[in-house]
Amino acid sequence: MTSPRTDNTRAVVAHYDERAASYDDSAMHRGLTDEVAGFLDLTGVRFVLDVATGTGLMLRAIATRVPADRPQLIGLDLSAEMIAVARPRLPGATFLVGDATEVLLPDATFDLITCITALHLFEHPHLVFAEWARLLTPGGRVVTASFAPSDHDDGPGAGGFVRRHEGFRTPGLVADALAPHGFRLTRDTRWGHGADRLVICELVHP
Repeated sequence: MTSPRTDNTRAVVAHYDERAASYDDSAMHRGLTDEVAGFLDLTGVRFVLDVATGTGLMLRAIATRVPADRPQLIGLDLSAEMIAVARPRLPGATFLVGDATEVLLPDATFDLITCITALHLFEHPHLVFAEWARLLTPGGRVVTASFAPSDHDDGPGAGGFVRRHEGFRTPGLVADALAPHGFRLTRDTRWGHGADRLVICELVHP
């Protein structure tokens, strides 16, 4: 049963519904997904879930690196408008409108979960991380990208919803947030574009 949406979540969805048509115009987001795709270890990966997939930029970047016999790619997002943009741009993938706290997919399905510039948007991140632990195969990995200390402030901003950057600004903070769910940080790197600074982390689940 899907959790009822709060006013904050409805504001997030409305904001990204409105941005869907122009989201891919962002050079930062295009560059970041290319960087993350190069960071990924796709050896033996058969099933990938991209959480908060938006227009599917991350999955498209993965698809260009493994065009033959590529993993099965699934993207999940709350914004129906984002998913409507994503589907025709990567027809071989599966795109679902859904809540990251209650993913309607079986246990131990995915070898890799990616989540790019969305950790700060989760109203209940511990529920999302618990779902990741449930969905991953033994030894499966999560790769995240989150904003480092910068001009991105916590609290309400454009769109009227809350951002929660503070808990994910460093690899150590990301590791601490996921550790209660059994995750261990294995690799990290940093990347920047203009004024934006981001940390990219890989975490493994036993």
